[in-house]
This record gives sequence, structure tokens and C-alpha cells, in this order.
Amino acid sequence: MTTARLPLFPLNSVLFPGLVLPLNVFEQRYRALMRDLSQLPESEPRRFGVVAIRDGHEVAPSSPGLPEDARPEPGPASGFGADPLRAFHSVGCVADAAAIRPQQNGTYEVLATGTTRFRLLSVDASGPYLVGEVEEIPEQQGEGAGALASGVVRAFRAYQKRLAGAAEQSLAGQADLPGDPSVLSYLVAAAAVLDTPAKQRLLQAPDTASRLTEELRLLRAETAVMSKLPSLPAVDITRRPTSPN
Repeated sequence: MTTARLPLFPLNSVLFPGLVLPLNVFEQRYRALMRDLSQLPESEPRRFGVVAIRDGHEVAPSSPGLPEDARPEPGPASGFGADPLRAFHSVGCVADAAAIRPQQNGTYEVLATGTTRFRLLSVDASGPYLVGEVEEIPEQQGEGAGALASGVVRAFRAYQKRLAGAAEQSLAGQADLPGDPSVLSYLVAAAAVLDTPAKQRLLQAPDTASRLTEELRLLRAETAVMSKLPSLPAVDITRRPTSPN
């Protein structure tokens, strides 16, 4: 497979194809990235790669005890150790920035959408921000994806009802789930209340059928737990908070 170079934006969360990612960009390394993307011709896509952090800090550690204006500016790999490649999960998602809005204080508000998965092969920390050598991972349906999708829809609806009940919320007016098995698998993966390692496993599933199979298992397990713990705290599954960079 062919490889390409892609600017990297590491986060403590997993981005899935088709999902919207709002960002509030304030670190200098990521400001430089957004500045460079903003200067691309309108005809060129403004793409960067989102990778989930395995071992490191989303925001570079500061220097305690120093005044804010005297703290050293973090380098491109600050917070990720001597070998950034080891700090990240190996599969990420390409993000296409639909809007990059500079703010008066020098920060950026960004709205991006996940497009395709990639495998991270190496990381270059020689510039103002990290750049990865990546290869695209095509999405394969796998055997029985259509039948599995029907089961996941039913399991996800039951999961939603339990989750809404725990939060004393209503499901009225909820949008229909997509019919395409791959799109459904990514939407459910993003909406389910799971930790980062579990979401990462879903992102890097070998095909749609495998992802749906794992989601079916997870949804049934989570729904069973909530049925035994009716006071379990829940969150709004349709809302994704803006990443603080």
C-alpha cells in the first residue's frame, strides 16, 4: 500500500470516520498546524491525523513555579516521551477541517470530520508539529455485516433506553440510525459510553462485521449492568465535548 505524510493531532479520545470533531486549539505547536492548513489553496483538503494517546499527555506539561510568560514553549513531541510513536495507538483517523477560525487571542476554533482510518508507521518530530508517515486502511464489510447490523440496532436501542432511564431523560425525537453497516458501526462506537481502549479496539477492528460483533457483545453487557444498577450515572450520548486541544 502507498504511504503519505500527515500532520498529527494526538488526543485522549478516539475519532471515528463520519463523526464531527470540534477543537479549541491553543498550544503553539497546534496553532502552527492550523496556520499552515489555513494557508492551503481552497482546492486542497485541510487534513490532519487524529491518534489516541496510549501513554502521554494531551496538553504539554508546564513548568510549575514559573510565571506563565516565562515558561518554555513545548516542542512538537512534548509530553510524548523520547519516541512519540510508542506513545500513540497505531491506528488513527484522518480529520478533514471544514472550518478553521482564528481568534483574537491567537487560538483557533476548528470543526473537523473524521474520514478514513490510517495506520501510523513512523513519527517525525523535526518540525513545529508532529508529522506521521501513514497508510490508509480500507474498510471491508466482512461476512454477515448486514445481519449483524440489524442486531446492533436492536441492542443499541435497548442500551439507549437503559441509559436514558438512568439519567431520567426522554428518547423522543431521536433520529433514525443509518442503514449502512459500516456507518452504523462507527456511529455506535462513537456514541457508546466506553473507555478509550475499548473505543480504540473498535476503530481498529479488521472489518465492519468484526466491529459490529464486538459492539453487540459490549452493548448487551453494558445494558445488563445498567439493568442491575438502575442508579448508574449516565451521560448525554449524543454530545461530544469540544477538545481543549
